[in-house]
Amino acid sequence: MVLRREPTARQMRLGIELRRLREGAGLTTIEAAALLGANRVQITQIESGLAGVSEERLRRLASHYACTDGEFVDALAAMAADRTRGWWEEYRGLLPTSFLDISELNHHATFRRDVAILYVPGLLQTEAYARGVFSARVPELTQEELEVRVQHRMAGQRVDFPYELVIHEAALRIRVGDRSASRVQLAKLLDLSEADDTSVRVIPFDLDGFGRAASTMTYVGGPVPKLDTVVRDVPHGSAFIDGEAQLGAFRTRFRKVEGVSLDPERSREFINRLAKEL
Repeated sequence: MVLRREPTARQMRLGIELRRLREGAGLTTIEAAALLGANRVQITQIESGLAGVSEERLRRLASHYACTDGEFVDALAAMAADRTRGWWEEYRGLLPTSFLDISELNHHATFRRDVAILYVPGLLQTEAYARGVFSARVPELTQEELEVRVQHRMAGQRVDFPYELVIHEAALRIRVGDRSASRVQLAKLLDLSEADDTSVRVIPFDLDGFGRAASTMTYVGGPVPKLDTVVRDVPHGSAFIDGEAQLGAFRTRFRKVEGVSLDPERSREFINRLAKEL
């Protein structure tokens, strides 16, 4: 069994779900290993994402764990069989791992929902806007580091899944670059808001209920709801949240935030008005 030096978030998620199934069945790693004719260390390595697991072995484990959710098991089996090396892998060693994990998450997304308070989400940023965001980083990036981040962000400009964005007026007004860059960024948002599977809603400063949108969040849909993921910004990168109860809370949170925002048509009018003011 070849061990991975640096498992991706997706590989670790597969291991986490297998651990949850095992613990839910009330089995120890020693007992689970005996069911496969393996040893405890191998089970631990699989559950930590350090080692892969074949589809056949995964299905045997799920059966031993008495998991009756066929769609969930099929989704886990697909994850186990996946050998994708996406475009983001060329940046491994050049960018923090969280950048690559988010790119991988987007690649496999079935839908995505964002709440943005201070910045336009990276998925929708223009090159000038992204450069402005990264240029403001403390400690300051070298020119080479800056260029790599901008290149990676532009390479990830893919929205081919249902996408819902709720964005606060603050994020639309804050100029991370100059006036021209802000105008182009707003124009891009307007263009994207016209796409069939994209919804952009604005929370103006004077709209009641803003307290429900006090922080950013990215909610990424998996093949089944149990495999959804929430990404939150933390001081030194990104945190991936995948507990079932937490996911339910964030689903509710997004719908509440959406409920106090302008509808898509009024939001487009709002963004267009801001663009004309620049």
